[in-house]
Amino acid sequence: MASSASESQREFDLEPTDNARLANLCGPLDENLRLLESRLDVEIRRRGDSFRVIGAHAESAEDTLRELFALAKDEEVTPERVHLTLQERESGQVVGDPQQHDNAVRVPRGGIRARGTHQRDYLAHIRARDLTFGIGPAGTGKTYLAVACAVEALTADRVRRIVLVRPAVEAGERLGFLPGDLTQKVDPYLRPMYDALYEMMGFDRVARFIERNVIEVAPLAFMRGRSLNESFIILDEAQNTTPEQMKMFLTRIGFGSKAVVTGDVTQTDLPAGKQSGLSQVIDILHGVDGVAFTFFDAHDVVRHPLVQRIVRAYEARSKPS
Repeated sequence: MASSASESQREFDLEPTDNARLANLCGPLDENLRLLESRLDVEIRRRGDSFRVIGAHAESAEDTLRELFALAKDEEVTPERVHLTLQERESGQVVGDPQQHDNAVRVPRGGIRARGTHQRDYLAHIRARDLTFGIGPAGTGKTYLAVACAVEALTADRVRRIVLVRPAVEAGERLGFLPGDLTQKVDPYLRPMYDALYEMMGFDRVARFIERNVIEVAPLAFMRGRSLNESFIILDEAQNTTPEQMKMFLTRIGFGSKAVVTGDVTQTDLPAGKQSGLSQVIDILHGVDGVAFTFFDAHDVVRHPLVQRIVRAYEARSKPS
């Protein structure tokens, strides 16, 4: 990297000296350092625990390296962890911020904390309101955080069961050719929620809860006529509901219950010309007491950085010229 007037240089040591911790920070073949160089457009040179960072964002790179070195004491520093740390810094959130712990969700297998402003707002809305909508692109943590809050509420005995709901809409494939009844046909589409539950509670515990109906899988078509009390209800992929289905679902919420509705209005699988219930409900329930909306965007994507760029490209394409 050629030096220029706009570039700065930082030299520092990471202490205490700990070779295993440094190896964790740098990653195999220094892949974490290379990722930082790419994301922050800097050059990082290292000799032992002494670092030299060159580039316009050298100060930010130093701060990030110090944060990751602190993390490296207790957890594995992966490229994903580096990516998330950079996102947190961009949103003004830093390691050790007490607000992180205030927003942490406690589940049997550890703690889960919000990453970024929108995720923090989302968790705050879920805890404070009876009905919360999380709307935005894939990979922003909408469903994962909703499941975490449901597990936390169940573990703390604030609700008696978790109900996972999904519209049975054929996403380019035919449900009729899948084996089993409607519940079994919809099960594969609920896999992201199952995976989150297994991660937070363990496979055996989740299996027992499903067997005892403490965790219930309910295709949206089976919700009509029911009233769900003392339940944490999650409606996923809500962009695939019709306005009538959305109204039907929302009027199932009973006493002592909390509902979270997630979806991406740009990825509907409804037939052409059919309005999405999620798109319509934004206008209908805007400003209604007890209802909160959190809107995520490409900046909130917590998957591979390429996913962020893909979402941004699609957003740019969809904007009117």
